[in-house]
Amino acid sequence: MRTKTRGYSDKSYVTLEQKQCIVCGCTYDSGALLLDMKLRDTFDHYTVTGNGLCPEHDKLFKDGFLALVECDEKKSTIHGSTIKPENAYRTGKITHIKRTVARKIFNVEIPDKLPMMFCNEETTALLESMRPKGEDENGKH
Repeated sequence: MRTKTRGYSDKSYVTLEQKQCIVCGCTYDSGALLLDMKLRDTFDHYTVTGNGLCPEHDKLFKDGFLALVECDEKKSTIHGSTIKPENAYRTGKITHIKRTVARKIFNVEIPDKLPMMFCNEETTALLESMRPKGEDENGKH
């Protein structure tokens, strides 16, 4: 990998792959190294290639939690009842709820492979009102 020195650009033909967390939006290293097959200096040091789950949200997902990501409906682009991640205007509030509890509260089937859903401010407020008194967002007193 080349660095910026006399006669060379700051581009390289290898890059470290990163993903963007679909829940919180942070970028994280995937552990993969990408190579330009024609060995052209086209890459920056890091390249974000798509969405995934950061280690924190991957653990919560594997522990049976569903992430509810609050977004502003008026500022988001909604097609029917669907919001694509790139069209969601996120407020920054994320609520984690056990998948089994979410199915009961919302009375809807939630696929096991779905790590997150978008929700509006009213849904977040409703869930906050249902939290037992003295319990924090991690379920601890």
